[in-house]
Amino acid sequence: MVIKVFLASSSGSTAIKKKQQDVVGFLEALKIDYAQLDIASNEDNRAWMRENVPGEKKPTNGIPLPPQIFNEEMYCGDYDTFFDAKEDNTVYEFLGLTPPPGSKRKPAEEEEQEEAEGDKEEEEHPSEED
Repeated sequence: MVIKVFLASSSGSTAIKKKQQDVVGFLEALKIDYAQLDIASNEDNRAWMRENVPGEKKPTNGIPLPPQIFNEEMYCGDYDTFFDAKEDNTVYEFLGLTPPPGSKRKPAEEEEQEEAEGDKEEEEHPSEED
């Protein structure tokens, strides 16, 4: 499985450049294999990306902007959905990948609940150092 990131190498938009760098940098940090496909210099890449972004995910003008992320032929999402997955610590699920052992962290709610239960136990069983 190859993650495909559709980028524009010659975008005039600073915002798009930053979003592209954020996606690529994060994938590199997690050591996730990916391929960068340039839509600015390759008409086939541009056409494929535009055809394969689902209709409900396209902006009102019908032209999706980079970065767009796919797992092979499966559409994962755009920068906003990638960012949400990153914030929720669900990037592997977003990309359709199995997280490597030990990399999946618990959702914050579960961690907080376990910490609260641990505090209760300490109250019920105080240490004998007093």
